Amino acid sequence: MSSMLRFAAIALVGALSAVGAAKAVVSLDDLRHPELRAPSAATATLGGAEGGAAQLSKDSDGHFWAQGNVDGKAVRFLVDTGATAVSLSLADAQRLGIDTSRLTYDYNVITADGRTRAAAVKLASVSIAGARVRDVDALVIEKGLENSLLGMSYLGRLSRFEATQTSLILHP
Repeated sequence: MSSMLRFAAIALVGALSAVGAAKAVVSLDDLRHPELRAPSAATATLGGAEGGAAQLSKDSDGHFWAQGNVDGKAVRFLVDTGATAVSLSLADAQRLGIDTSRLTYDYNVITADGRTRAAAVKLASVSIAGARVRDVDALVIEKGLENSLLGMSYLGRLSRFEATQTSLILHP
């Protein structure tokens, strides 16, 4: 069991640069906290639009963007099924009221801008088009992430999600 407490994960992270789409690879070299592993869908606490599916349309840039509600505040996410966790940009974390100066940045990550650090946080609620998940583990990326990412710590707690050529469908 103790070996399960220490593991490494690699997350593929997409981010948009100021001038267009750019890809960033985030490697969680030191993902020491087992609490960041998403529980199975069977144990997830979900709420939302009467159990109905939520649908996101593909943007003209080819990505799925989601207007989310995080702890009662709006956040625009790039949907990234390769990201291990929901990843918040420093600016979004601060806008959500997270005191980023008091966080413990104990994850080593690599972005397109180079090596940086991340801190674990718990979000009380993340809702995308009515598909709500409570108690979502997330990372605040200290620098190098311009857009927040909707990763598997949210997506993996849905009963399922499916992508078509034009839509992403989230099933609470």
